[in-house]
Amino acid sequence: MRRFFLLAFVFAPLLLSASPKYWIYLKNKNLNTSPAVSPLTLENRHKMGLAISDVTDFPVSADYETVLRENSVKIINRSKWLNAVSATLTSEQASRVRQLDFVQDVVQIDPGFYIARTQPVEKAQMAPVMSQVQANAFLKEGISAKDVTIGVIDAGFYGADSSLSLTQIFDNHRVLGIRDYVKPGRPGDLLFSTAESFSDMHGTEVLAAISGIDYKDQIQYGMATNAKFYLARTDYSLREYRGEEDNWIAAMEWMDSLGVRLINTSLGYAKGFSDPKENYTPSQMDGKTSAISRAAQIASDKKGITLIVSAGNEGDDKGWGIVSTPADAKGVLAIGATNGKLWNRISYSSTGPEFLSYVKPNVSCFSLYGTSLSAPVITGFAACLLQANPKLTNKELLDLIEKSAHLYPYGNNFVGYGVPLASRALALIKAPYLPNNSRLIEVKGRSCEIDVTSLEPLVAIYRKKNTKDVLSQQVAKVQNGKISLKRQNGEHFTTIDLKDSVIEVEWN
Repeated sequence: MRRFFLLAFVFAPLLLSASPKYWIYLKNKNLNTSPAVSPLTLENRHKMGLAISDVTDFPVSADYETVLRENSVKIINRSKWLNAVSATLTSEQASRVRQLDFVQDVVQIDPGFYIARTQPVEKAQMAPVMSQVQANAFLKEGISAKDVTIGVIDAGFYGADSSLSLTQIFDNHRVLGIRDYVKPGRPGDLLFSTAESFSDMHGTEVLAAISGIDYKDQIQYGMATNAKFYLARTDYSLREYRGEEDNWIAAMEWMDSLGVRLINTSLGYAKGFSDPKENYTPSQMDGKTSAISRAAQIASDKKGITLIVSAGNEGDDKGWGIVSTPADAKGVLAIGATNGKLWNRISYSSTGPEFLSYVKPNVSCFSLYGTSLSAPVITGFAACLLQANPKLTNKELLDLIEKSAHLYPYGNNFVGYGVPLASRALALIKAPYLPNNSRLIEVKGRSCEIDVTSLEPLVAIYRKKNTKDVLSQQVAKVQNGKISLKRQNGEHFTTIDLKDSVIEVEWN
């Protein structure tokens, strides 16, 4: 029996033997050079009504790089979006570089890292999630992400070229390009044949959740079965650490330069341990503190990229609990995980910070084995919508997916707007109106009975302190077509999830 191996991240304090890595932020650029993007990228932006090019498309100054090299700085990655380079520096080098007149700032990238522990699980139960998001609605219309290109940024793709569920991708030469940012210069095909741990299969499983189909066993794992791909490895399989954020940004910029409009990344960063002063804190999951969230927002606002990310698996972590970065960025589509039966939040799925003015995660879907699998499911969903309407901008696509979700417009910081439904999304593409599947009921007093139409004896409810932040997630009994509610302390709204419709109770 085929077995899937998914990552379970365990945080542990360890010491690095090498010097730490730094971002070196530069003051300006040479705008007499040419934008470092492809004609396809410029064409895509024109179609989406974005600025064709701006300063973030121009490369880092070659003259500045020369001076840095003369100061014994070995550049690792370059970010034209952030106008910065990354490099491993001693403290003395960092001090010296700060004195250069073209350097704006030198910021250490946290050297703390996470050890990846592998956990074997039985064959992924993709059938339930395919049914949940109504994948058959795409199949009936012959939609399979044909002519859509997807970028996947992950930890490794070991065995992808020999996986039965990905045969159709490799047999039809639909992997258009590969880059290994962990070991630059290594032939790309070694990503498929070399593994240092089971973690190197993570990207392979992500690919299967986006587009996998096993013709032998007649099992479909993902929706984008005819998509094309660019693949990038940015994380070393034996450790997960903030020091590799520059790899992630480099991969994003590479894919943007090729005209890729849809990118999946089932990676997230939260905290390290080598120096607590350098770790992220929950309050920094604000969409603008981390370098990768800033890059993600640039990708959304200026590059027209739809970035779909896993919300994180820290829901049970009392010391964290919320989404990791870059899921905190406003412009990305962050995906949480639900239970299979009630469609409410599964316990491990990270919640959205209450201090954000916007809803995170944006939407959710079923996954027993981490938001690393729920995000690629929705990536396949998004790719199918781009086939259905290639003219959708990234903002329109994100909005469409949210509006297709079963709780819309009553989202919350546990599951976002709920589970996207393919039938509703296709209807919204054809006629941009919302079906009448929601109602608002104003209630005075401390208790009420709500008439519901549900064949289920139990339904999920969310008790909220405001329009988005959940006090508690509960299960309510349906008796004689009614649900009895008693208002809790601090409760101002209650969402009743009937799957095919939603009721919002406003307590006055």
